[in-house]
Amino acid sequence: MIKLNEIEEFSLSDVVKMPDSVKYFDGEIAFADNVKSIAALQVTFKVNFVAFVFCQSGTLQLKLNNVAYVVEARDALFVSVNSVLSDLKPDEDFMCKIIALSTSFDINIINKTIFEGLMKISGNPIVKFDDEELELMVKYYDLAMFKIEHPSINYGRETMLDLLRSFSLDLLSSISRHVSDSEATILRQGDRLFRRFVLLLAANETNSRSVQHFANLLCVSPKYLTSICTQKCGQTASELITASITGRIKQLLQYSDMSIKEIATEMNFDNLSFFGKYVKKHLGDSPNNYRKKNSYGK
Repeated sequence: MIKLNEIEEFSLSDVVKMPDSVKYFDGEIAFADNVKSIAALQVTFKVNFVAFVFCQSGTLQLKLNNVAYVVEARDALFVSVNSVLSDLKPDEDFMCKIIALSTSFDINIINKTIFEGLMKISGNPIVKFDDEELELMVKYYDLAMFKIEHPSINYGRETMLDLLRSFSLDLLSSISRHVSDSEATILRQGDRLFRRFVLLLAANETNSRSVQHFANLLCVSPKYLTSICTQKCGQTASELITASITGRIKQLLQYSDMSIKEIATEMNFDNLSFFGKYVKKHLGDSPNNYRKKNSYGK
């Protein structure tokens, strides 16, 4: 038996080593259309990202967390963070589309509908779509490819995020038609806690940056909350909070006409100096410079 510490970790940045498969990669989002180069690794590996695999034809045999599955035409396979994959065996006719997101991907894209859907399929990672549903998913992929190949006619990454948000909602709408509540996995205590934390984080009207604040709302210790977050998504509670806060700051700097001081106040910073240091640390530039370089339409 392979020990956990002997399992190779496969990160989203590793996809650049597979140019025949990968169509797009920007550090947080990847589109690919071939798993054969991954299967050729012939290893057991753990992924630190989320992936959706849409099978168009053929079959793919694999083990996911040591459970054997067969992915067939019109199947959608969901691979969650920290999943262990092995024994990937695509047949000669296997064709697919893959969308993968890193764990640093903007937490604010996760709304209640998306999170509920992901929790619903967590116990059964394969969903069988009908022809129209699969066609819709493939069209999203093809539209993303078109926008990537024609950068002069879009507004860059912002429209890609909107496209992914729409894709996520349509994907989970399709999933809900195939997975009844009675079939959904009963959530364990840790699942329920993580679910409540993510929903609190998505709301977070006070823009709190304190793990203690969320732990108090959930009636648990900060240490326990962090351990659950790490177990469920590979990131600490503090890292998830930071991702959420910096995501909101980026949106305000890019799209609002609020002054830097007004944004600092809105985001619950005591003074401009602290806000500037926070933005510099997490976004790599001062608020003013970040706004100049990344304002809408740049």
